[in-house]
This record gives sequence, structure tokens and C-alpha cells, in this order.
Amino acid sequence: MDLLKQKITDEGIVLSDQVLKVDSFLNHQMDPVLMMEIGKEFARLFAEEGVTRILTIESSGIAPAIMAGLVMHVPMIFARKQKSLTLRDDIFVEKVFSFTKKETNEITVSKKYMKPGDRVLIIDDFLAHGEAAFGLAKIVEQAGASVAGIGIVIEKSFQQGADKLKEAGYRVESLARVASLENGTVRFAE
Repeated sequence: MDLLKQKITDEGIVLSDQVLKVDSFLNHQMDPVLMMEIGKEFARLFAEEGVTRILTIESSGIAPAIMAGLVMHVPMIFARKQKSLTLRDDIFVEKVFSFTKKETNEITVSKKYMKPGDRVLIIDDFLAHGEAAFGLAKIVEQAGASVAGIGIVIEKSFQQGADKLKEAGYRVESLARVASLENGTVRFAE
């Protein structure tokens, strides 16, 4: 997706050979025009998958996921990282390790929003090692639903997440694939 790659090139900040900061348009401040284009692209890529729900994890996955839901006319659910007083019972729970924050979170989704037979598109902002996507897929499977695919805004293809997800049988579509962050420069995979 050329618009996304240009935004990464113009505004992304390489913090190390492992970390790309994109908080000016994705992780803190959000570019709504870009988010809508991302939503349209996910809708196009997964148009034939019979998606009935979109699932993401709070908070950076919410904007691209809600835009995809808007275009696809399906509800978007976000897994919570924090325990909620209103979500105590009847929840799906999975542990997810965050590469960026170096911490494990218990993510939760209310059972009333996902049912057997649902075709769930998982959308996330970044893919590094695949922990978040695997955690979300396990929640989908706990619900008796099926994963229609996994949409990633930015994949760090020099890490193994996409390969692990594909080996597990999931369809993964990444809108921008970063091959390297070496020497402070973003180099995209083709």
C-alpha cells in the first residue's frame, strides 16, 4: 500500500534495528484519511472470506479495525488488556506477550459478542513475533468461531511472526512489510 509506505518513510522514526515508531499517524495520533484507506484495503483483501466480525486488541488496532468494519458493514470487537469491572464473567481470556512493552497481558473478550459460526477477521497494527495475533486467534477458537484471516498494518518481516502464523494455517495480509530497520533506515520488502 503506497500511501502507508510513504507515511512510514516520511514520519516513521527508527529507534533501533528492531523498533519503528509511528505514533504520529497510527499509535498515538491517528491520520483518519489513512485509517480509512487502510480499512478499504483490508475490506478489498478479505472481501471473499465471509467476514462476520472484526477482532483487534486495544488500543492501536482499533482505528484500522473500525474503518475496515465500517467498509465491510460488520461489527468490530476489541480485546481489552485491562480488567473491566463490567466484564467479569462470561469472557474469553488469553495471555499475550508484548514485544514492544516487554510484558504479558491477559486479554479479554465478552462471550456475547462472538459466537460459533462467526468468521472473524483479526486486524492488528504491528506484526513482529505474532504473539498478539496468536492470542486473538485462540480467543476466536475458544468461541467456536473461525479465523477468516489476519490483516496487519505494518509487518516487521525480518522477525518470524508472519511465517509462524502462515505455518499454523492462517492467511496473513500485511499492508506494509518492513525488511530492515538497520542504520536508521526503513527498507521495505517487495
